Amino acid sequence: MPDNRPSVIKSHTSEPYAAGQTGAGQTLRHDFSLSAVLAGCVAVLIGYSSSAAIIFQAAAAAGADQAQIGSWMWALGIGMGLTSLGLSWCHRTPLLTAWSTPGAALLITQLPGVPFEQALGAFVVCSLLLMIVGVSDLMTRLMNAVPASLAAAMLAGILLPFGLDIFLAMEAEPLLPLTLLACWIAARRWLPSLAIPLVLIAGLALSLVSGQLDTSHIELALTTPQWTTPEFSLNVCLGVGVPLFLVTMATQNLPGVAIIRTAGFQPPVGSALRWTGIASLLMAPFGGHGINLAAISAAPCVGEESHPDLRRRYIAGMSAGVVYLVLGLLGSTVTALFTALPDTLVMSFAGLALMGTLGGGLRSAFQGDTDLDAPLVTFLITASSITLLGIGSAFWGLIAGLVVHLIRKSRP
Repeated sequence: MPDNRPSVIKSHTSEPYAAGQTGAGQTLRHDFSLSAVLAGCVAVLIGYSSSAAIIFQAAAAAGADQAQIGSWMWALGIGMGLTSLGLSWCHRTPLLTAWSTPGAALLITQLPGVPFEQALGAFVVCSLLLMIVGVSDLMTRLMNAVPASLAAAMLAGILLPFGLDIFLAMEAEPLLPLTLLACWIAARRWLPSLAIPLVLIAGLALSLVSGQLDTSHIELALTTPQWTTPEFSLNVCLGVGVPLFLVTMATQNLPGVAIIRTAGFQPPVGSALRWTGIASLLMAPFGGHGINLAAISAAPCVGEESHPDLRRRYIAGMSAGVVYLVLGLLGSTVTALFTALPDTLVMSFAGLALMGTLGGGLRSAFQGDTDLDAPLVTFLITASSITLLGIGSAFWGLIAGLVVHLIRKSRP
């Protein structure tokens, strides 16, 4: 059986496989770990709790009714589940996919007044463009030209606001963030592999006791997908489909590849873009606005918190895929559950869950004798959360860092 293990760009300590473990079932049993499964669950929690409400707003802006909004969430969950599960298994790399949150934010402003069928046509155009980029292998060549220190600095800049949110939340309601921070510090000292699950349990328990978590209005029900035949309008395809593609590439796929590379993997960029493009195309008639490589939500899956052995972290991507499938089937029911979580809990938990990855990104960006100017510019611009021409700060931070890097490199 050919070796499907991920190629890496930096060394990691890992134990060899036992003789005879060549079957798929045996490989999964050997590589399975509770920490990786929990990392996948944490990634999904971060993704849903932080931006599900934006997806609802985008669907409403497109004029979708309740059944179509539920189908929209179904399409995204099933698409993300299948791609995360399949890509992570095939490439033995934690390749987590996600919806485009910046893309959804774009849709909120661009879709009012656009017929729902024409909005789906724009989603189809975006999907086809993603597939074309995957086939051309343009993204792989672009990422190979990006220094590892700049990718790490961009990752750290993306995650910095989440770390700061822990302490900003204390200003409005100090008890919950302080309790979770104390729990995280204690768990990191005595039970480091269970630190994040213990923080989540503590946060949920405290929210229930304090009456901040109300689940009485949540009903368990499967979502029925709704097919809508896309219609194609040149103005809508150019005005919505192309910008959605550009925003998805600049703010999701580019940072997503950078995060995976920073963790030590050489991701199969072309394959990932082709399959996410195909999944987006298949799910567009059901309302899905697009599936891409995950950026922020991928961080728990690719770091050492998932598993000390880099070769076994793909289990986190697979477990996230399974959870995505379940959430897709339940659709709006599960989304209502996530939106019922207190904002303070979401902010604090996300920040603590990403703390280790933030530290690793800072270490990789500024360690050794690296020229600090370029990664520092990348880090600061990315962390600023500015938006120019409808494109987020991660893209501009990387571009500015590359310019500084080339100038410094060309000095006599």
